[in-house]
Amino acid sequence: MTTATATLAAHAAWLRNPATGARADLRGADLRGVNLRGASLRSANLVGADLTGADMHGAILTRADMHGANLTRANLTGVDLRDANLRDANLRDATLTHADLTRADLHGATLTHADLRGVNLFNADLRDADLRGADLRGADLIGADLRRANLTGADLTGVNLTRADLHGADLRGADLTGVNLTGANLRGVTGDGAVIQSIHLPRYPVAITGDSMQIGCQRHPIADWLAFDDETIARMDSGALDWWRRWKPTIASAIAAAE
Repeated sequence: MTTATATLAAHAAWLRNPATGARADLRGADLRGVNLRGASLRSANLVGADLTGADMHGAILTRADMHGANLTRANLTGVDLRDANLRDANLRDATLTHADLTRADLHGATLTHADLRGVNLFNADLRDADLRGADLRGADLIGADLRRANLTGADLTGVNLTRADLHGADLRGADLTGVNLTGANLRGVTGDGAVIQSIHLPRYPVAITGDSMQIGCQRHPIADWLAFDDETIARMDSGALDWWRRWKPTIASAIAAAE
């Protein structure tokens, strides 16, 4: 029996009964190119492991700890990574089509040019993640935390970003065709210039998308913004009225130009 096979067998026994077998401890292991198709590694310790080019198609990695793991060019098609820890992991050029990353921690992860088509990232933590050039077509990012994420040049065609937090995210050059931004936080976002127009003004950044506009933390229909009386604006924040009087012409011009 090979070391990998023995480790998997012991882990399977541990999952059935913690009093038997042993949790897979593969911290820092050299697993480059390894075949783990369909393997059950739920709750395994893979911190810092090198899985470059590994084939993990259909593997079960729920609640696995993969903090700082190297998954460059790995095949993670259909993998179950629910609640997994992938903080600071390297997933550059990895294939994750239709993988389930519900509630996964990808804070600071590198996903440049990764294939994330149809992936489930419901409530996932993608703060500070590098998603430049990633293919996210048809992905589910409902409730995902994308604060300060770099999505420049990414393909988000048909992505569901309902209630996602995009505070400070960079979407320059991204394809946002058919994206769903219902209830998304667009504060301080740098838009693509087409679906999301951004104006970085002092104190309150402005994001315009469709018929709605977010200024600071306030998001309302554009028609409502332009119709608000002074009292309504003044109640929003201290100094908001002076700011609005100063920048309303600039914002109105941007709205007109986008029509």
